[in-house]
Amino acid sequence: MTMFRNFKRIRPWEVALTMVVMALPLVPANPIAGFGSLVRHAHAAETPKPDTSRLVSIGGDVTEIVYALGEEKRLIARDSTSLYPKEATKLPDVGYMRALSPEGILAVNPTAIIAVEGSGPPEALAVLRNASLPFETVPQQYDRDGILKKIEIVGALLGVPEKAKALEDKVAADLDAAIADSAKRPQTARKRVLFVLSNQNGKILASGSNTAADGIIKLTGAVNAISGFSGYKSVTDEAIIEAKPDVILIMDREGPLSISNEDLLKQPAISLTPAASHKTIVRMDGLHLLGFGPRTASAIRELNTAIYGG
Repeated sequence: MTMFRNFKRIRPWEVALTMVVMALPLVPANPIAGFGSLVRHAHAAETPKPDTSRLVSIGGDVTEIVYALGEEKRLIARDSTSLYPKEATKLPDVGYMRALSPEGILAVNPTAIIAVEGSGPPEALAVLRNASLPFETVPQQYDRDGILKKIEIVGALLGVPEKAKALEDKVAADLDAAIADSAKRPQTARKRVLFVLSNQNGKILASGSNTAADGIIKLTGAVNAISGFSGYKSVTDEAIIEAKPDVILIMDREGPLSISNEDLLKQPAISLTPAASHKTIVRMDGLHLLGFGPRTASAIRELNTAIYGG
């Protein structure tokens, strides 16, 4: 039976000074130690906070976190991958996160920039970092702890650590529950999933290890059918046949990189897989599936249901 999901399409970091707040005792037991503590406290109090009143956010996951923290009033622009929530699409678009123009970003007169790791190109980032603006980079890590770290960093930049801690706790509880459900599935019952990023000139670009696709497949209690390399690479017909995927996973999108079920199943190597035999193709919104943000627990459940059924 064909398993099928249709969601909104997705089109494919960090700017600032990290806020460090030290909670120190007001009445120290040791007078000498207390003097040093008071000096450090006074120094921290004098450290100027970055002005984030006009914030440009690069990366759909980062933008999503800003909204989840209730701090969207600071946003004046976003990149083209920032499509959730819907309100974000009303902001000026400064371009695709990997093909940024520093002139376009600086033209909106930001006071700070926050961008997810992997944004670029490097020359554009160099210009932005030299523009005397707070510039914060949020690291990408495709697991539970990586999501919580993103929330912590964004909250620190915006000066709302209490809000960030509350969001972290909520997201952590949701993730832990979803991951625990996936972990209950016996290893022998776990299906093999082939994530197809694109099909260019008859070549399948698939996901290896150390990718968002690999991360979400594992969190769902499935197995990445392709191993042996890191990142996204073209794979041979022989490698696809040998991988024996039970499920083909793709992003639901339009444009030149879109792939219809029919075209995918016509590929000689794909046609010889268990996934083709059962026409098991799962489509999901790219940002929801691969964003590794506040909604990832939801993505785990959606994908789990699509692969294994309700």
